[in-house]
Amino acid sequence: MNKKLAAAVSGGAVLMLVLSGCGGGDDGDKKAEAWAKKVCDKWEPELTKIKTTNDELKRVASTSSKPEEVQKTDSAAFQTLSEAYKSMGGALTSAGEPPVKDGKTAADSVVKSYGEISKSYTDLKTKIDGLDPKDQSKFAEGLQGVAGGLTEVAANETAAKEKLNSTGLKVIYSQKGCQVATPEKS
Repeated sequence: MNKKLAAAVSGGAVLMLVLSGCGGGDDGDKKAEAWAKKVCDKWEPELTKIKTTNDELKRVASTSSKPEEVQKTDSAAFQTLSEAYKSMGGALTSAGEPPVKDGKTAADSVVKSYGEISKSYTDLKTKIDGLDPKDQSKFAEGLQGVAGGLTEVAANETAAKEKLNSTGLKVIYSQKGCQVATPEKS
């Protein structure tokens, strides 16, 4: 069961892969670069939290952790991830309209995705908090539901990555602050 949860958690790092790119914007537009820097300066601490939290989720899922430790770690992690994605959406909004083609539409779409990801992590926190770690068979059964939820969140993270890749917002890849969370290979 822990391996299934670990696999689902690994999917959570999918978004981090997109942020390890290093290409610049297509037109080198200084306004777009300045906008991207504004976003990435605010994203950098959130991306670091996401990476650290995903690493901790993988650790607890892949070791022989006690149900109480799994529950406590997952609950705290889901709260952190929810807040990080909410903050990233807020940073996109507060940066103003991106000076790229269809920038407002693209940013609004990514912000909406981050809001959905944030809510999904809040829902997973509620699920994990509701499990009884003293009843190991029911706890393991409940973890399967959590793992399924993580798979869905990973799909939403992939969709958000694709939205970034397919728009002028990909200019953020040139910013150091958006490259901090490259996942370690295991």
